[in-house]
Amino acid sequence: MYSEWASLSSLIHNGNEENFSVLGKFPMAEGKTVAISVVKHLAGNLGISQAAEPSPLTTDREVLWCMEVVCFGLSLPLSEHDTIRDCVFVYCEWLSALHPIPKISVPKPVCEDPNLYARKMINHFHNLFVPRKGEAWPFLYLDLGHDVINRQAVLCHRVLRTLQTLAQVSNRMNRETWESLLLFLLAINDTLLGPPTVKDDVGDQLCERVLSVLFEVWLLACSRCFPSPPLWKTFREMCMNWRHRMALIEQWNRANLVLTSKLLEFMYGPSFPELKVSEEDAQLIPCGMGNDCVAQAWFRFLHCIGNPVDLCHPAIISQTQKFLQFAITSEDVVDPYQHPCLTQLPKIFSKAIRGIAVLVDSFLGIAQPYMDEGSSEKKESSSHPSSATHSPTPPPQRRLAKSFSVAPSSAIKGMPKASLIGLTSGRTTTSHSATTTNSGPSSTSSLSSVLSTLGQDTRPPLAPARPKCNSILHMFGEWLFEAAHIGCHGSSHISDNSRLGEASTKRPSSLLLDGSVRKSIGSGNSLGIQGMMVNASPSFSPASSQPASLNDATELPPSLTIEKFESGRAEALGALCRIFCAKKTGEEILPVYLARFYLALQQGLKIPEDKSGDARICGEVLSSIILNSSDLFRLDLDGVQVLVPYVLDALEVVLPDKELSPKSPYVSKTELRRASIHILLSMLVLPLHFQTLPIRELSTGSDKNYTPLTFIQLKPRLMNLLINALQVESDPQNTQMLLGGLLLSVQDAAAYEEMEQGIQLDQGQDTPSNLLSSASDTMSSHSLSDYRSLTEDLPELQEGDAAFGNLYYDYPCRLSKNSAHALFVQATYLVCHRLMSSWKSDLNVSLAALELLAGLARTHIRKTARKLTDDLECKRAVKWLCDYVAQQCSRPPPAHSKDLHSSIVAAFQTAATWLSAHPFLLHDKECLTTVLEVVELGISGTKSQGKPGEPIKMKEEKELKPASMRVRDAAEALLTVILEQVGYFPSPCGAESLSSLLDEAALLRHCRSPSSLTPPFHRNCSNSILNEQYKGSSPLHHFRYFVIENSTMLALLEEPLGVADEQDSQPTVTLLIRGPFGRHAWSMQLRHLPRHKSGSKYHAPNPGRPIPMGEAPVRSDIKPRYFPESVDRIPLCKVDHSIPSLESTFVEDEKSSMEHSHLARLMERQVAAEAAAVQKSKALLEQIRDSGGQVECTPPPVCHEFQTARLFLSHFGFLSSESLKEPLNSPIAPLMALDINQTGFSNDLETLDGISCRTCDTVHLFYVRARQKTAEEILANVNSSSTVNPHFLEFLSSLGWPVSVHKHSGWSGHVSTSWRVTESQSGFDLPVSDHGGSLYNGESKVLYWADVNSEIAFVVPTLKSQKFMDTISTDGSLTSGDLSSGPASFDRSFSDKSYITPVPVPPEKPMRTFSLDLERQQQLAQQDGSVTCSAGSGASCNPNEIMPPAPPPPTRQKRLGRQGPGSLYTSGGDTKVLVIWLESFEDWIHVPIGDLLNSMVTGLEGGARPNERESFVIFLHALQTGLLRVKLQGPSGRMTIATPLVDGMVVSRRVLGTLVRQTSLNMCRRRRLENDTYHPPHVRRRLKIQEMTQKYMIKMSEPELYTYLFSSPPS
Repeated sequence: MYSEWASLSSLIHNGNEENFSVLGKFPMAEGKTVAISVVKHLAGNLGISQAAEPSPLTTDREVLWCMEVVCFGLSLPLSEHDTIRDCVFVYCEWLSALHPIPKISVPKPVCEDPNLYARKMINHFHNLFVPRKGEAWPFLYLDLGHDVINRQAVLCHRVLRTLQTLAQVSNRMNRETWESLLLFLLAINDTLLGPPTVKDDVGDQLCERVLSVLFEVWLLACSRCFPSPPLWKTFREMCMNWRHRMALIEQWNRANLVLTSKLLEFMYGPSFPELKVSEEDAQLIPCGMGNDCVAQAWFRFLHCIGNPVDLCHPAIISQTQKFLQFAITSEDVVDPYQHPCLTQLPKIFSKAIRGIAVLVDSFLGIAQPYMDEGSSEKKESSSHPSSATHSPTPPPQRRLAKSFSVAPSSAIKGMPKASLIGLTSGRTTTSHSATTTNSGPSSTSSLSSVLSTLGQDTRPPLAPARPKCNSILHMFGEWLFEAAHIGCHGSSHISDNSRLGEASTKRPSSLLLDGSVRKSIGSGNSLGIQGMMVNASPSFSPASSQPASLNDATELPPSLTIEKFESGRAEALGALCRIFCAKKTGEEILPVYLARFYLALQQGLKIPEDKSGDARICGEVLSSIILNSSDLFRLDLDGVQVLVPYVLDALEVVLPDKELSPKSPYVSKTELRRASIHILLSMLVLPLHFQTLPIRELSTGSDKNYTPLTFIQLKPRLMNLLINALQVESDPQNTQMLLGGLLLSVQDAAAYEEMEQGIQLDQGQDTPSNLLSSASDTMSSHSLSDYRSLTEDLPELQEGDAAFGNLYYDYPCRLSKNSAHALFVQATYLVCHRLMSSWKSDLNVSLAALELLAGLARTHIRKTARKLTDDLECKRAVKWLCDYVAQQCSRPPPAHSKDLHSSIVAAFQTAATWLSAHPFLLHDKECLTTVLEVVELGISGTKSQGKPGEPIKMKEEKELKPASMRVRDAAEALLTVILEQVGYFPSPCGAESLSSLLDEAALLRHCRSPSSLTPPFHRNCSNSILNEQYKGSSPLHHFRYFVIENSTMLALLEEPLGVADEQDSQPTVTLLIRGPFGRHAWSMQLRHLPRHKSGSKYHAPNPGRPIPMGEAPVRSDIKPRYFPESVDRIPLCKVDHSIPSLESTFVEDEKSSMEHSHLARLMERQVAAEAAAVQKSKALLEQIRDSGGQVECTPPPVCHEFQTARLFLSHFGFLSSESLKEPLNSPIAPLMALDINQTGFSNDLETLDGISCRTCDTVHLFYVRARQKTAEEILANVNSSSTVNPHFLEFLSSLGWPVSVHKHSGWSGHVSTSWRVTESQSGFDLPVSDHGGSLYNGESKVLYWADVNSEIAFVVPTLKSQKFMDTISTDGSLTSGDLSSGPASFDRSFSDKSYITPVPVPPEKPMRTFSLDLERQQQLAQQDGSVTCSAGSGASCNPNEIMPPAPPPPTRQKRLGRQGPGSLYTSGGDTKVLVIWLESFEDWIHVPIGDLLNSMVTGLEGGARPNERESFVIFLHALQTGLLRVKLQGPSGRMTIATPLVDGMVVSRRVLGTLVRQTSLNMCRRRRLENDTYHPPHVRRRLKIQEMTQKYMIKMSEPELYTYLFSSPPS
């Protein structure tokens, strides 16, 4: 850069003639006498001890003569301190002539020509800083007192401060003066810093100050009078001579940092993340410094110390004139590079590379430097410890240089990361959260950086406007690559002499001078900056250079061996990793850079042999690579897969080692393991994706028989590494990440085997047969015995294991193949065991483990791979879950908390998933007993069967004390699943409904009784026509409504169903049972014979008449008596007269007399009526006899009217005296009748049917093309398949099955179309031939998935669907006018919709639900300001419906807290989950989440606007390899890190849909667990039933109830 300019170094080394005084020609005594007298008089006029007076010097001759004296005075011995001080004072005062207002004591000639005299005075000042003739600074410091040394140092500081102030305030300095000042500063720095460092010499004492003044004044000169090229060349040569000084690198870093901050500001604009520097450093750049000046100064300062990698070569650093002089005169030092001061080179080298790494991070937008001003660091970073008792710098003027420390001070060690992070911030605020585990490469630019804490990572993401990787590598690549290769074996060796003669800058190769490179730094840059960056791009050679001196350990002292420079090498490799991991989507990196980077990583990932005997250690280089390479396999780096074996070797050092101790004390073990896990999660799917593709070796050497590895051969090692890491991991967040990776591996293997139709995964003979054994001899793994030892801390679990055999410990030995089944068994075994042993006390880890077990339960293993032990394995998993619940419930009361109960609730839900997925488990008596015992424990708080030997405790003997109401609710839900759903899901109604689809209107259509007034059913007639013909006939009026136990509502219909059959008319009752777990329809008949025998009846054709008997019967006329005749013969006694007669009681009581008379009349009337009937009967009989006729016996007519409701209630025990008594603890009787005639009953009934018995969630999917930033553009992408990736449509099809919104009886993503079957509007059901996902926008179709616990809808919003929802919803709340056009569905007689064909049931599924009509009736009505939802046919509705809250029972008041209207149904039920497919990964930060939320209305918002910060976002980015990268974003919370997807994970397309669906469900479930006010669906239904009971119950006495049952219902 300066090769054509002459250097001024000779002028500095040889000295300036103006520095010598004429008095030096005379003896010292005479000269000293003259100097003392003259200087004392000059100093007297300065105003120090008295008022300042004008100078008596009036001519140039006088001034020049006095300056000769002052020049000589400055060179006096240090013992003449007063004279030297006066000389300094005189010149400091006279230099004010260059100030805007000179001082009064300045001579007139100096004021008239200040620049001339200033240059002379500046040159004279040089005498103050050089050793006196015949004296050496170390001698002085040894013989003179500290007081003299300190006073001399104060004078030096005074001069430096004066010159610095002069440069800042003067506006009269010309170029010559500026150059003189800069040369003077260079000269004194070279004088003090050039010689080798000696303890406590003047250079050691003043180096920091003189360097800071040099750099600050030089920056001022760049703004006021830009230095000439010879000065820049001299400055560079001088700095290269001082590189053995730590202070030089500190000041160099400081200047580079502040210049880079200004450079980024005008190059990339205000939106680029600001590189913050201290206020003091920011003042180094003058306000008027232009952009071009900043750019020129930045580039020149960057290269002022030459190649920083030379710092690791002592022979190069010591090749200076003063080092050679020292070696010649010293007896101890033979070669210059053996000087003791060079032992500091490793720290200096590390600090220099650290500074370059910070500059790299600055261009990436992630720099986080911190300033270490601790005195301990200063002492440690200096060549020798300084005195702790004093400092030569006066306190007001002490300025510690800003540096990038290798080791943080003690103050920083104890400081939380939050106080150190955030030194970079965007100037423009953005609403996008930067909380990401690894949004880009790690922003930790040094091993000594304070690492992030647990939870969400607060490190900033990469700047979107960052320059391309090629541009950064053009600037810093040569240095970083060379530093990364130091000490590597096999590198080319270049001698020191050749390096010394090498040019410091090289012309770029033709490969790097193309036009694209010249423009790659970024648009908007000035031509000067672009030209400099191109010119600075060095020509890279494929091989790294390494001086021979570093490899010859015998020639160097132990402190300079290559191992000591490992810290700097680690910094360089870390910076390279961050550069390459900052690659943007579609960005190309030059192949030469990729090749050198891969070679550097290959060398850095090699595990060195430890001298202590341990073959595997985690050194600083390995730690730096791992910490900064999390995104290495998440990007489309060409050929990066060649590094997979080397990275895997490194991970096998870190992850399986429980007692890992990184070599660097500043590397967090937790963060190192977390970074390793991130890399592992990006590699898990590679073997099954690339399969038999060979992995090329970077350098095969001379081995001609080398056989490359294939990806499939790495699968056993990856699986063993994953299992072993999970065994030893103790950090909660790391454990959750590993659990997500484990489920990914199992499901990916299962999907792969299913696709490949049984292709075995084993490749080759060396594949291990057991996942618990090591994959190879080179792998660190736990043996089976070690794994069994993990169970020794659970002695309590060994009780009761006999029922399950030796499954706990022996079963894993039976694994024989590396298959999905083997992984399934191993994952189940390991997770269940660790859940009980060490994870049970951590909520998040427990939830992640339970989520993994639920995912394993749903994993489909192909039949040919299953083993006979599958039943035992599933049985063992359920047993572990039950033991987990029992152990959690048995913990002491102080341990019971919300977190504990949340884990129990999740365990119950997981058990329900296992039983639903494996119904055969309930066929096992032991398993069923275990499950029912834990259900009993959850509901009542204790088990009936205690420990062995204890008596069984019956239900009525136990006290109901569950662990909490939440636990009891979860246990009840599991019990219902066992009794109703296991083995029968999906029902004949389909997976979209757990309840019967029949309602009152549907049942009445099938009644055969004429009393129901049921008209002929016309399929095509409309509702309005039916209502006109049959007004006033409500289906509700044909039913009797009762509430049982204040939790179950019965609707009883006493009319028979089906076609009328006179011969088979049985008492029939039809029930609609509305309970906490849905609506069910029962039809019962009272039969005297079983149904299979009732069909065959004996009917004789002509039985004939019997022969009458002619004998007349003997009739005896006997008068009946009330008492025997003997009673009349017994005489009466006085006691008999004590009983008054009946007539005597009426004499005194008139009321009784009247009643008696009335009763007598009634009796007389009845006697007369009976007598008349007898006479009439006798007369009729005599008339028949007289006419000679016969009396024919005929059977009575068939009875069609039965009071079957009374019979049902009586047979089931609801009408007994004990059942009708009001309990003492409740004001509600066990059986209560409801009044259906009250206003609002039908609406409340529909609201009850609208509360689902399952949770419902909605996931909205979006497709974002490159550089799209508006919601309108994003919503329009899915209209055509040509604008989306074909894999996106494949992904949609894997999420669920498509359903028609208008024929779907389940959740459809919006309450207006959910749980109701309607006629489709015009055009909604038309087939769409070409779409990019818009077919599932919610208008006609959605994607749907459901199980026994939950249902989820996947919606792809479009602009059209947004307008459609706007017509239904206003600000997210429903309007009655849009959703209801008439009375509630129960207030009309018949349905207006057509029949729906029931979903066919698989042959193996038994028929449970007998639906006579699958028609759906649904309308929503609004009453009293509340919104209600109907579910006419019984499908579940939204559990969080907006409606007035029911009065909760006392036991739930603690959970409800303060609630407003509708909170009971909306709490925790409307979690916004977005899945966004990105074409360009960098666009994730620009996605308008807030605008997209407006298109995600579900009707559950309750009028509140969706909050962007409360939304969960799953970003998906397709890589060129066909894999997908995952990024998660969500609210910060304790339970928001849901699995199996993990931020940064790389997944295959085979399992993408399954993992996204499971993660979305788990996100919503965790959110509900975290919400204190959330109630499960069945609890909300129970509360609604209790509310309706309070509103509509009829309080009747027992006789009134019987009378009500004997009467017919009103019609």
